[in-house]
Amino acid sequence: MIKQMRRPIAVAVLLALSTSGFAAVSDEQFQLLLDQVTKMNQRLGALEHENSSLKQANTELRQTNEAAVEKTVELKESVAAVEKRVDKSSWTERMHWKGDFRPRYEYIDAEGKDSRNRNRIRARAELVAEISPTMVVGIGLASGSEDPVSSNQTLGGGGSTKGLNLDLAYFDWKAGQNMIIGAGKFKNPIKRTGGHNFLMDSDWRPEGINFRWAGERLYFNSMFNYFEGDSKKGTEPTYFMQGGIKLKPTDGLSLKLGAGYTVIDATAHSSFLGDGDFFGNSFNPITDKYLYDYHVVQGFAEFGFNLFDLPVLVFGDIIHNTEAPTNNDGYAVGFRLGKVKNPGDWDFRLAYQDLEADATLGLITDSDFGGGGTDVRGFVFKGGYGIAKNWTTNMTYILSENNLAAGDPRDFDRLQLDLKFKFK
Repeated sequence: MIKQMRRPIAVAVLLALSTSGFAAVSDEQFQLLLDQVTKMNQRLGALEHENSSLKQANTELRQTNEAAVEKTVELKESVAAVEKRVDKSSWTERMHWKGDFRPRYEYIDAEGKDSRNRNRIRARAELVAEISPTMVVGIGLASGSEDPVSSNQTLGGGGSTKGLNLDLAYFDWKAGQNMIIGAGKFKNPIKRTGGHNFLMDSDWRPEGINFRWAGERLYFNSMFNYFEGDSKKGTEPTYFMQGGIKLKPTDGLSLKLGAGYTVIDATAHSSFLGDGDFFGNSFNPITDKYLYDYHVVQGFAEFGFNLFDLPVLVFGDIIHNTEAPTNNDGYAVGFRLGKVKNPGDWDFRLAYQDLEADATLGLITDSDFGGGGTDVRGFVFKGGYGIAKNWTTNMTYILSENNLAAGDPRDFDRLQLDLKFKFK
């Protein structure tokens, strides 16, 4: 446009000069006028060049912006895809499976009965999900029957399929520093002294609410639950509490001291399993209900040290039921030499226990010792060896007597050979 204006301006100037009287203008004035017109044309040419450059720059900038927009869209799509993959990956990382499998050969020699050989398996799997940094939810399945203290499944039936049951369904909420609150059907938070099944079987899964607190030295575990969750069945709440102190006087030495208290009001109930089995506890044969409640006071201790570079643990556990006038005491003592943590490790355990008929509720005690329940006494011998990582073999031999309260003790011996596999 500037180029189109240059010539008309020059022509217009010359015409103006001619009409105003060319003769009246001197040569110097005319030359000056021509110089001005020439400068004007040069300025117009410079503006024209500058305008053309600006157009070119504007075109290039527009193309660059369009390319940048395309790159931005591509980048956003890539970021969204990465975020989706990261979110999926983080979710899978917050979930994991764990469990174990145990095949077992078992021989039982009970006085007054034929000896018994059987092959059994135990299979357990648990899915654990970290819902948030402070909340964990777990769901587990296990083999076996409705027995609350055993998930073993006897093999047989011509290779028939075996059932799975809900073994765990719980949440754990980290409510504060060192403090966890859980609920549902969960692993027993009450610790077993020396790892020995005395008050409760390790397979028992309580149902209710639990509270756990663990400091550097002090700890406290408790739970509130029901053996029957429907008031239509005359349920009563039960309470379990346990606390203690953990000390390490020097390297290689450890000491744990603690106490516990259990409240189980059972006199309004018949057998909780509905099969008429009171598992050694006293009952009223007319009403078919428990004869006593179980308010059990417990004291325990563990002492650990090293002997010839082998870890040794010595323990003792004693209980008393304040609600029964007789046959209301129990105790267990024992030790463990060695510990299986890695392939090639081994251990040996020996324990002696005496659990009188009404010392505690027989339903939840060790299902193997003396045939299960209370009113039993005797020895437990155990040995283990680490074959490979997460693969061990174990032997257990129980030499015991039951039916003590009736004054007619009967021998009950049991041999168990296990292979144990864990996964996580």
